[in-house]
Parts: sequence; structure tokens; C-alpha cells
Amino acid sequence: MYVIGPPYHAEHVGSLLRPRRLKNAFAAFQANEITPAELEETIDDCVVEAVRLQEECGMRSITDGEFRRGSWFLGFVEAVDGLTTRPASLSFSGDHAAWSCPHAEGKVKRNQSIALHEFEFVKENTARMPKVTMPSPSAAHFLGAADKAGEGAYSDLDALFEDLALVYQQEIEALDKAGCEFLQLDEVPLAMLCDPKVQESVRAKGEDPDALAGRYIDAINMALKDRPEDMTVGLHLCRGNYKGQWMAEGGYAPVAEKLFREANVDAFFLEYDSERAGDFTPLAAMPEDKVVVLGLVSSKTPELEDPDDLKRRIEAASAHVSMDRLALSPQCGFASSVGGNPVTEDDERRKLSLVADVAADVWS
Repeated sequence: MYVIGPPYHAEHVGSLLRPRRLKNAFAAFQANEITPAELEETIDDCVVEAVRLQEECGMRSITDGEFRRGSWFLGFVEAVDGLTTRPASLSFSGDHAAWSCPHAEGKVKRNQSIALHEFEFVKENTARMPKVTMPSPSAAHFLGAADKAGEGAYSDLDALFEDLALVYQQEIEALDKAGCEFLQLDEVPLAMLCDPKVQESVRAKGEDPDALAGRYIDAINMALKDRPEDMTVGLHLCRGNYKGQWMAEGGYAPVAEKLFREANVDAFFLEYDSERAGDFTPLAAMPEDKVVVLGLVSSKTPELEDPDDLKRRIEAASAHVSMDRLALSPQCGFASSVGGNPVTEDDERRKLSLVADVAADVWS
């Protein structure tokens, strides 16, 4: 039977809306109006406030809101040698503006910590469970997959994922030594590959979407090869979360069998806040030792979900995964990038509190 947490029955994905004070501090730093030490002091103060927010809302897993990052993947890119950003080669559904994605311009290696400071600071400022979030390995490839063969440092995808795996293994070892027990990898490409339009675009680039999904799952397992037994790892699947917009749609069926059964993770954080994610039927492929965190609450809109509707949907999901192995969360973070979603900090607080209240009722 699932031992409660982590993940807990009330969860969240990680990123939080950046306070105006934090945005102003970064702008002032860029304009050389404040020192690095002054910027760091403001970041620390805002992270402590974010920790208190999560505690007050009833969350038992606590992140730093990703306040030290420009976006969900940018902290990883800036910390890892060989990675940079470039305009995304692939774009799909939703009203996205042009944006950048990770790109390997040189040999990928870890010469400094990636999320260690984030974890250590949260650990110092809460008695609850600190959670670390990082992008999954596929983030370094998929949206730039239309690059010409040989462009950049890697013409061999296996070589890229082998080097990335070592980066993750080294970072996980450092996190483990610091006491980290809860890691979440954020995975966008595997969710996007469930969309027939995305599959068509991938085929047009000469790739087999099923084979590509398999390589991404293998890359996750390589990254987690030496993970400690007492470190819980969750995989969050997302179809895009930029200023309330999205990039793909379609249920999990195309990847469910291989992903749910073969990915070496303990929990799946699944987007289920709208019809774009399909129904719960693919959850029938979920092994009995995995936890499913149902992302039923939207971080994209300010409207507050009805608690009874959430309870009914949780009950419906329990037809495929036992109730004790289910949990509830928003479908994604509230600010995958600095700009954040079109919700207020009050909306954010109400949504997190709703998750905690409904979870308390359902799993009391």
C-alpha cells in the first residue's frame, strides 16, 4: 500500500508567481543599480515568503517557487557546461510567441551544482519536505529537433543523452548527500508526442514519434540509474504552460504503456485540468507500485474549481488507480517563466488551499 508521501495527497508542481519586488530586483541588477549581494538578499527574502505561502496553504512538499530561475529549464541550462538557448525549431498548438529552447553547443558536462543551493536554502527554512524540480533530459533535444544533422555539438543523440545522464547522476548524488528525498523531473516532449498534430510534425522531420518517445523514456532511466532508494522521484508531464497558453493536446494513450510501465520513477504528475488531456482510461496501464498525482486544478485561469467536481473526478480516476495511490495538484506551475500565468497571487493562494482542502476531505 502507498505510504502517504512524498508525494503527498495534496501536491503542487513547483513554480510560483514571482512577486513584483523580485522582478524589480532582477531588473535593477540588470541595470547595474544593485549589487549581486543585494539581489541575493531580495531573492532569499522572497523565497522565504514563498515557503510560508505553501505552508499556510497546507502543502507538505515545499519548493523555492523556482524564483532563482528565468524559466523552468533556464537554471539547468545556465548551470550545465555546453548548453545554451536558441529559438525553438518546432512550434505547435496554442498562441505561443517565439521562444527559446535548450541547445547543446558544446560538450555537456557538470562543473557546478544545478539545484543544490535551491534545495539547501529551502531545507534551512522549513520543517516540511523540500522538493527539487529539474527539466527532464528530453528538454535538451525535442524543441530543437529540427536542427540539421551535425549542427551543434552532437549529431549522435545517444551521445548527448549519455553525457546528460552523467550530469543528472552527479547532481542527484550531490542532492542525496545534502539530504534531498524528493525530486521532480518536468517532462514536456512526451506529453506533446500524444498529439496527432505533433506526431505528424515529427514524422515530417524524418523521425518516428513512437521511437522518439522510447528514447526519451530510456534517457530518463539513464539519468536516474544510480538514484538512491530513499529518494522519491516524480515525473511531471505538461503540454505547455506559457502565460496561460499551451502547445499540444491529446490523451496519454500513445505513450501510456511504455511510459507508465518502464519509466523508473515513483509517481506521475499528470495534467488533467481540461479536455485537452483526454480521459482517465490510459491510467489502466499504471503499475500498482506507482502513485498518480491528478492535475485537476488549472494554474492557467483564475476561476476556482468546484470542490465537488474535483471529488467526482478523483472518484472517476479511482476506477483505474486505487484511491490510496491517487493525489491532487494543479496541472502545472503558476509561472513556468518569469512572466507567469494570467492569475494573481491571491488566485494562486486560493488554488493551493483548494487542493489541500479537497485532499483533506477525500483522504482524511
